[in-house]
Amino acid sequence: MSIPQSGGGPIERHEQLAEYLESGCKPKEDWRIGTEHEKFGYCKDTLKPLPYDGDRSIKAMLTGLRDRFGWTPIDEGGNIIGLVKDGANISLEPGGQLELSGAPLENIHQTCDEVNEHLREVQSVADDIGARFIGLGSAPHWTHDDMPLMPKGRYKLMDAYMQKVGTLGTSMMRRTCTVQVNLDFASEADMVQKLRVALALQPVATALFSNSPFTEGRLNGHKSWRSRIWRDLDPDRTGTLPFVFEDGFGFEAWVQYALDVPMYFVYRDGQYIDALGMSFRDFLKGELPALPGEMPTLSDWADHLTTLFPEARIKKFIEMRGADGGPWRRLCALPAFWVGLIYDQGALDAAWDLAKGLDTETREGLRVAASVDGLAAEVNGISMTDIARECVAIAEAGLKARKREGAGGLLPDETHFLNALKETLDSGETPADELIRHFNSDWDQDVTRVFAEYSY
Repeated sequence: MSIPQSGGGPIERHEQLAEYLESGCKPKEDWRIGTEHEKFGYCKDTLKPLPYDGDRSIKAMLTGLRDRFGWTPIDEGGNIIGLVKDGANISLEPGGQLELSGAPLENIHQTCDEVNEHLREVQSVADDIGARFIGLGSAPHWTHDDMPLMPKGRYKLMDAYMQKVGTLGTSMMRRTCTVQVNLDFASEADMVQKLRVALALQPVATALFSNSPFTEGRLNGHKSWRSRIWRDLDPDRTGTLPFVFEDGFGFEAWVQYALDVPMYFVYRDGQYIDALGMSFRDFLKGELPALPGEMPTLSDWADHLTTLFPEARIKKFIEMRGADGGPWRRLCALPAFWVGLIYDQGALDAAWDLAKGLDTETREGLRVAASVDGLAAEVNGISMTDIARECVAIAEAGLKARKREGAGGLLPDETHFLNALKETLDSGETPADELIRHFNSDWDQDVTRVFAEYSY
């Protein structure tokens, strides 16, 4: 999850809220790719999750990365809770999941180089302390109580609130991992088209990257349990957002949506002030109970925007949020999928032609079915496998049109990053299907076998 934001000074006009979003508009030549991925750390001998403190711990990982590879630490309350270097940051999810939020890069070749370097660094430090990391959408056998809550003020507030607004919020915080990609837009109209495509086709990414069929050591009946968790987390801040598809949608409509989402906190002087359930609208009037008489800043607005959790969201860019964490190779496939779909206008138009016929009921149905059945899903006569094939074909055409060379010109474009998805479509087997097959055959229903065979 996000570190405290730097949005700007006092909010003096309502229009500044939309202007903040609009300030993210960039000409096409300045569009970048920011990839985020989370993974679970665990003790190699006991298979227990890493605690925050101790010789084998999250803190030891962060200090090791700091000392060995030149990352600059981020501290909170005397604890190291993150790292920054070269436009990227490493942060902690609530249950100790380690997240790389990559730098904004020009092409997927660079993105994959960044991922590879990061995982090599993580592996180097982990080897020294007897730890390992694994990419899955949800914890395979750890219970809620097994997962330590990281010492971040934001998480302490969220943990208490999540127990009041849904049944699976704390599971999301402590026992899920995702891979995301952040992409740019040129204008309000471009944002609208891209966000509509992102929301309508997010279930395709959920299906293709489904990788969380286990809960507490057993099959859970879902290909993406992580996606299932998000459906029962907090209805005020999750979902597929039907209003985005209404006429007249734009930055101001997103502002109105965000203002209606209850607040979590206000960040002041290194402290998270409890504003749980309070209204940013009241904050704009100087009537926030947590800070009576105080007016918000754009940094407060930027922080608030990070507490919205729909399937895709906008800040100064668009975040694609529908995929499970996964194997090393697939961490580069997600940005390839979305960059191919929306960074070439011809591909974006083709993707919108595919998506615009899906009504609200069908979009939500695909979201639910993707979490349960993955590529085998079918909703209102629409086959998930068929629509996924079309999406991957459009993405491949979009990447070819971009013509971003790699490996010193030996690679003419970025299309080879889609190979993992093509193999999934050819075999019909997603990562979740593969795990289920092993669980029911050579693993003899021992889910802990996943650690030896699928860790980084």
